[in-house]
Amino acid sequence: MASDPIQWLVQCDEPWTRYRTMSDLLDRPEDDPEVRAARAQMLAHPQVQEIIAQTGTWPGHALKRHNDASHPIYAFSTLADFGLRVDDSGMGAGMKALLDHQAPEGAFQTQVNVAKSFGGTGEDTWSWMACDAPTILYSVLAMGLRDDPRARRAVDHLVGLVDENGWRCAVAPELNKFRGPGRKADPCPIANVYALKALAQVPEMLDSPAARTGAEMLLWHWEHQKERKIYMFGIGTDFRKLKYPFVWYDILQVVDTLSRFPFVQEDSRFQEMVETIIAQADEQGLYTAASMYRAWKGWSFADKKSPSPWLTFLVLRILKRIQPTN
Repeated sequence: MASDPIQWLVQCDEPWTRYRTMSDLLDRPEDDPEVRAARAQMLAHPQVQEIIAQTGTWPGHALKRHNDASHPIYAFSTLADFGLRVDDSGMGAGMKALLDHQAPEGAFQTQVNVAKSFGGTGEDTWSWMACDAPTILYSVLAMGLRDDPRARRAVDHLVGLVDENGWRCAVAPELNKFRGPGRKADPCPIANVYALKALAQVPEMLDSPAARTGAEMLLWHWEHQKERKIYMFGIGTDFRKLKYPFVWYDILQVVDTLSRFPFVQEDSRFQEMVETIIAQADEQGLYTAASMYRAWKGWSFADKKSPSPWLTFLVLRILKRIQPTN
């Protein structure tokens, strides 16, 4: 195995990892022959083709819990993480179906099923919540539709939802009886992560008041982690485990999201989170999943026994983002 982690990534058998490594870590242009070859191999790879096919089933099954890693909402966001675009072969049908459902207020919708005991109807309903709409928006923006009027409406709506302490549990008007299991005035940690990840795709939002408010919410939660949970979100052993895809509230998703905002990078609370991740490297600087989603079995980032090229890439990209540029 190569002693240089980046060289190990370039030589790995995951074309999505090779592609993003050359683009994001080595700053090689999209028209570089090796970059283009890796991207073509990624698009043709059977595992990627399987996820693309899953996007074509949108809306799939109704969301009953937002950490359902098998839901196609996370097929879209994972492909966006890999660097797929709306005009890539096979993405058209799924993206059209995604864009066809936008609430009058601006949020993109999915099918949800809220039990009667939580104030819902117990039936599948096209609607939105602050813990799903931003993930759709991230996928739409990251896949190249930043200038689409529908995407701009969704961004404006998302920004308009932020409160003085971050994004709270917000839902569509037709779900007005539903609320998450925390205090009404509390921010929702996972909604803040999802919202920030979406806003990071819009350059003019990188130093916006909304982004600063959401980032402070997450940093405050880390700072006060021993005091109490917010909603159902604690910061304990499970939070610290490296895990992918980015589905729920865990350290890798939080740090990857925060690292996209330059104003966060010198914050001591953020640096503590980064150090918590770095401490999980093996002797060769590689990273292995400490937890996994069974729906993603067969991917290296769902293998708790061997170093994962993709997880290693994600950590190295975080470190590259926060390195001084001088």
